[in-house]
Amino acid sequence: MKKLSDKQRRIIKFIDRFLDEKGYPPSIRDIQAGCKISSTSVVDYNLNILESKGHISRHAEVSRGIKLLTKTHDKINMVSVPVIGTIAAGVPIPVPGPDTWDVAAVSDTMNVPQELTRGREGVYALKVKGTSMIDALINDGDIVLMQQVSAVENGEMAAVWLKSEKEATLKKVYAEPERVRLQPANTTMKPIYAVPGNVEIQGRVIGVIRQVS
Repeated sequence: MKKLSDKQRRIIKFIDRFLDEKGYPPSIRDIQAGCKISSTSVVDYNLNILESKGHISRHAEVSRGIKLLTKTHDKINMVSVPVIGTIAAGVPIPVPGPDTWDVAAVSDTMNVPQELTRGREGVYALKVKGTSMIDALINDGDIVLMQQVSAVENGEMAAVWLKSEKEATLKKVYAEPERVRLQPANTTMKPIYAVPGNVEIQGRVIGVIRQVS
């Protein structure tokens, strides 16, 4: 590890230990917390340096896609989930209809680390269109992993079907007196308000696979 900073050496040791204990790579947030680093952007900066110096490799489409090149670990267990389509994180966009959510009819799938699904039933994936959830680290083109549920707690992020508009959107959901607030995670955007009878919860967000250009 010549010419690495103390922080980069800590990151390498943390990844090594995490792999030994968990059997799968850490996320950027795991590294931030485990190495007591100020922000995820600082972690990402140092990971890029480690990759350029040949200490790690990174899978561009998987948030836990870090491979330590200085030690061999067991293969990460992967599971296959159906990719249903696209959902808006911005102004709601039309989708073909409620049958869009019929995972049994979907042929497109993707493999994700088993740790992301944690044995949950009814898990599917959606591609995000828009930037209204960017402050929740969900950007345009990212993939969100969803679990099919019909209700969520206040503040949970969910795929919401607006019945009258026949549109779907990805927002944080808040039940308020006589209305539901669909809150974006973007300070430049306003919430959407709907009557409870017009809102159908299609699933909650359980994970994000970031697309890195």
